[in-house]
Amino acid sequence: TIIFEHCTMEKLNIRINISSSLYSKDPESSNLGKDIISKSIEMINQLGFEAFNFKKLGDAIGSNESSVYRYFSNKHTLLIYLVNWYWSWMDYKILWYTNNIDDPKIKIKTAIELLSADVKQDSDFSFINEVLLNKIIIMESSKAYHNKDIDIENEKGFFKTYKQLVHRVSGFITDYNPKFEFPHMLVSTVIEGAHNQRFFADHLPSLTDFKEGENNIIKFYTNLVFNALK
Repeated sequence: TIIFEHCTMEKLNIRINISSSLYSKDPESSNLGKDIISKSIEMINQLGFEAFNFKKLGDAIGSNESSVYRYFSNKHTLLIYLVNWYWSWMDYKILWYTNNIDDPKIKIKTAIELLSADVKQDSDFSFINEVLLNKIIIMESSKAYHNKDIDIENEKGFFKTYKQLVHRVSGFITDYNPKFEFPHMLVSTVIEGAHNQRFFADHLPSLTDFKEGENNIIKFYTNLVFNALK
């Protein structure tokens, strides 16, 4: 959920509201909670999710392990929190940049660009490093839902934000071509595929045609989508 807490012509205060089912105590309610989120993003990016644990996190923030457990029951729920925050933030960006656009084709192009482009730091959220969080989404986010508890967690709404974003962009596609049968499949293919291409570009470059500075991941998925919608 995206909350616009205070809006003026000079300033817009935005809060990404994450379901309370994902934490024991809201990390945005205290400086310690924000430190937990900030440092966990740095450490998961640096160490990888498997090597990351709450003891290391507690040491890094100058607190004890038990203080982290007051906010999250385990590192899996922390990862799901981060994934939810990221997709809520991305949904906010798509909503923001398409809100005053009527042409569904331009909405689709805008959404593809936001979902496929390199992520830039967003100054609206000072305790979140969106660039590092994007790297975690690319490398680690599948671990949030590739597990035996996926159906139970889905029933609890753990993946609502991701589904909400896919549904929003699928709506653009349906507005553009109401006869297209597979809007959700197309959108989720773009999201997951673009992430794979960025991963390949960094680690397995022979599997991609990525070239620095040419925006060819955006070009590829834009062509893919509109060819499918013909």
